[in-house]
Amino acid sequence: MSIIWKDKTENIDKIRLNVPVYYAVDFEIKREVELPIYGYITLKGSEVNYRVKITEIKPYQSLKGIVKKTTKKLKTLLKIEEVQDISAIPLSEFKKEDGTYLKRVTKFSYGELEERGEIKIKKFEELSADERALQERIENEYGLKLPVSIIQKLLQAKNEHGLSKNEFNEVIKRTVEVYRKRSVDPYEAVGIVAAQSIGEPGTQMTLRTFHYAGVAEMNVTLGLPRLIEIVDARSMPSTPVMEIHLKEGIREDEDRVKEVAKKIESTEIIDVADVITSLVDMSVVIVPDKKKMEGRGVKKEDIVESLGKLKIQKLTVEIEGERIKIKLPEPSYKKLYLLSENIKGLTLRGIKGISRAIVRKSQDNSEWVIYTQGSNLGDVLDIEEVDAARTRTNNIIEIADVLGVEAARNAIIEEALNTLHQQGLNVDIRHIMLVADTMTYNGTVEAIGRHGIAGEKESVLARAAFEITSKHLLTAGILGEEDQLRGVAENIIVGQPVTLGTGAVTLVYKPKKR
Repeated sequence: MSIIWKDKTENIDKIRLNVPVYYAVDFEIKREVELPIYGYITLKGSEVNYRVKITEIKPYQSLKGIVKKTTKKLKTLLKIEEVQDISAIPLSEFKKEDGTYLKRVTKFSYGELEERGEIKIKKFEELSADERALQERIENEYGLKLPVSIIQKLLQAKNEHGLSKNEFNEVIKRTVEVYRKRSVDPYEAVGIVAAQSIGEPGTQMTLRTFHYAGVAEMNVTLGLPRLIEIVDARSMPSTPVMEIHLKEGIREDEDRVKEVAKKIESTEIIDVADVITSLVDMSVVIVPDKKKMEGRGVKKEDIVESLGKLKIQKLTVEIEGERIKIKLPEPSYKKLYLLSENIKGLTLRGIKGISRAIVRKSQDNSEWVIYTQGSNLGDVLDIEEVDAARTRTNNIIEIADVLGVEAARNAIIEEALNTLHQQGLNVDIRHIMLVADTMTYNGTVEAIGRHGIAGEKESVLARAAFEITSKHLLTAGILGEEDQLRGVAENIIVGQPVTLGTGAVTLVYKPKKR
């Protein structure tokens, strides 16, 4: 087992400058662990960024030269021998003792890093005889190695359309021509071109929301705010929505689809009843609305049962006809008000986070689809009737947590393209793909800004050029960092040619001796 805790960058810098050092933390380690042990430190709470070697653990005592995590409630001393920067590891790869996986660390946890499975890539040797023969032929004739997927498509086209030898040769020739046109020249500034290609149309985008699926009170953010949400990797979109498709045999039956929608839609007490605070006898009275309860499929017994979730001891629950009266053990205006607010928010049925579920025909009128306000992909996919392959959400971080980083990458591409197309703007998909790859290359979804990609650049000057200049320069000075001036921003700052395009080649003229 490893120790995992949440910390700040400045604390990690202090440890790095003083190792080996005693580090005082505000959590208690009660169990016995075999030393030395590795500790993992997370900055965001969803992924670990540093690994430290811990050689001693003891209760907190005031010693000379210790580094403190906080100023209050310090409980344990950890002796840290070394600090390593590591590529971000998602917390979902840490297994707890009960067999479940870590999802978030708010302060301190235990977890064991799972062994990572190998990703199988189809090698040249694994190709079929026809695929290998075509690959070798193109390489010999054109001096070009085409990707396996294109080789397979060429053979598929030949078989499907019954191409003659001459026709097939012409198809190969044109495929090679197009492939060569699409390839990028060495030292091409792909990042700058992508940024410009997305940024320029982005200035023409409108700031608006859109009524979703033609339903009043159900909006989805579009335009520039949505594009900013995507590249900022926001943990929750401003208007999370889901489009839930159901399995065959259910999706054609409107009544069955409505039953599933009821199962999904979160129903709170305030949705089906009035909650009245009575100061006369210091009680909270719930008055159920028969019509609303029938519509949501909720009974009075469900309300009484849900009151058990309040975790308040000695609550008195009385049923007076249709009304339900709840009294506190001790009269208190403040506690009565808090009790009333807690009762209003109690969930009776449905999935947490989904406030509305509306059943509408799909665009091609072939099936009934559930559109929701709010999103909870993991719980929705657990429902038996849901078609997991076609159900979608606009919450990219949720997709990464439930389906993995590759699915999140595809979601970034799709969401960004849809946002641009809805505004009538046409941006080449390759630019969006480059942004999506940059945001997800290390296994998690990272923002483009200073809290993500821009803040993790190797170059000090490039980080300083983005935001909080003095802080970056001061930290770099304390840690004695060096800047190799390899990128664009840092070379412009010092007045040198950028190492891209013509600036990538250094020519030296050697005149002939007379």
